[in-house]
Amino acid sequence: MVSMPNASASSSRSVLIAGGAGYIGSHAAKALAQAGWTPVVLDNLCTGDRAAARFGPFHEGSVADSKLVAELVERYRPAGAMLFAGHAYVGESTQNPRKYFQNNVTDSLKFLDCLIDAGVRNVVFSSSCSVYGLPSVVPISEANGYGPLSPYAETKAFFERVLHWYGAAYGLRAATLRYFNAAGADPDGELGESHEPETHLIPLVIQAALGGAPIEVFGTDYPTPDGTAIRDYTHVTDLADAHVRALTWMLEHDRSLTLNLGSGAGQSVREVIVAVESASGRPVPVRYGPRRTGDAPALVADPAQARDLLGWTARHSSLSEIVLTAFGWTQSHQGPR
Repeated sequence: MVSMPNASASSSRSVLIAGGAGYIGSHAAKALAQAGWTPVVLDNLCTGDRAAARFGPFHEGSVADSKLVAELVERYRPAGAMLFAGHAYVGESTQNPRKYFQNNVTDSLKFLDCLIDAGVRNVVFSSSCSVYGLPSVVPISEANGYGPLSPYAETKAFFERVLHWYGAAYGLRAATLRYFNAAGADPDGELGESHEPETHLIPLVIQAALGGAPIEVFGTDYPTPDGTAIRDYTHVTDLADAHVRALTWMLEHDRSLTLNLGSGAGQSVREVIVAVESASGRPVPVRYGPRRTGDAPALVADPAQARDLLGWTARHSSLSEIVLTAFGWTQSHQGPR
């Protein structure tokens, strides 16, 4: 076994955040700064926003640049690291799996190996509920087995296994956090969701309300109360809070953990559309189409373990708060058309 110093005994208050200029990573950096940590952001800006990396030192570069990662660890002596740097478009991963396995597995492994060699033993990993596939039981607990249905989901499941075996061999501690549907924007208006292309439902519905293309609803015949698919939308501020809590828990307990991060409640596509119409005071143009292959009728988290271990609950994840913060962010950056 590789001998590594115990980061929990370190007085360092810095955290290395790979992908910290992205949507969830930037919110986590802000939450860390508010909790008294120094977030050190490493991002190649292929999808991140430099302006979002404002809460601590920023370094442009790749997680696969072992020399740079080693220099950052030597300079800042982080108590732990957070790994957000991954491609996350399910459809694109099916069309171009090489891109996803290269970035989400190969490059991320280089980052992880460098951390281990430098003595960093606490990692918070940005995973996904997509590792479950189409579970037969909803709400979904962590006891559900793997069933990835896309190369993207496969990369997340594979990296979770890597973390397990690295823990056994090298003493690495990992908090594996399986997000459901991240949504919303920073309540202070400093950060928000802006992807190109945009594939997430809530920002797409908001763009439609502001004069963009009609929202496409895939399937109206699901076995749900209104016939449209149900998902668990969790405010990004709540997700950021969970990352801070997970890091703190690992430092205190010197153990790994795997947790669902979700509100435990589901909202349908039609409910999201109604919420956006209410927040915007505008009708949302809609086009209805058939179901997409692989889409589950409902995906809702059982977040009991996150509550029991971290004392975490999704306090900001009502649909109304999610939509109001997301609408305010989008309107201030896009404006009405």
